[in-house]
Amino acid sequence: MTRVSHRIWALVLAVFFLVSCENDEKQIADLTGKVVMVEEGKDITSYLSQKGVMKAKLVAPLLYRYQADTIYSEFPDSLHVDFYDDSTRVETQLNALYGKYIETYNRIFLRDSVVVFNVEGDTLRCPEMWWDQSKALFYNDTTWRLDSRNGTHLKGTGGFEASQDLKRITFKNPRGVFPGQ
Repeated sequence: MTRVSHRIWALVLAVFFLVSCENDEKQIADLTGKVVMVEEGKDITSYLSQKGVMKAKLVAPLLYRYQADTIYSEFPDSLHVDFYDDSTRVETQLNALYGKYIETYNRIFLRDSVVVFNVEGDTLRCPEMWWDQSKALFYNDTTWRLDSRNGTHLKGTGGFEASQDLKRITFKNPRGVFPGQ
């Protein structure tokens, strides 16, 4: 008789566990899904240096830093950067309405009204570009416009590559008006 009662109890428990073990797919996804950590900062001022020499100062009203597979930071409400020469004088400035810094590659993607200008009066405008901090280089593969201090106005559709101080610029597919023409 005890053997039969043990089997009945085992059968009742097995049925109980089979009936009660229902998992909602959303609950499983919530428990096993990847979590992206987000940090928020307001009124950001960041100084960038290389080998102990200050190279730039970045100012932004808002920063979101995402810790996912690739760590990146977003500047959704604009950013401004002052670039310094070796004597820590501002030589170039950059403004954009949006920026995304990808830490792994040490690059910032800039878009929406990107403007770079230097103390000599050269102004480079484009809808988007990359800033490679390691190489101190700006570049893009889309449209651009350069208004130079000497009256040169150039436009292009094939992209450009420029040093951070705008002293060396290589344009792809340029067209425009040169002074004296």
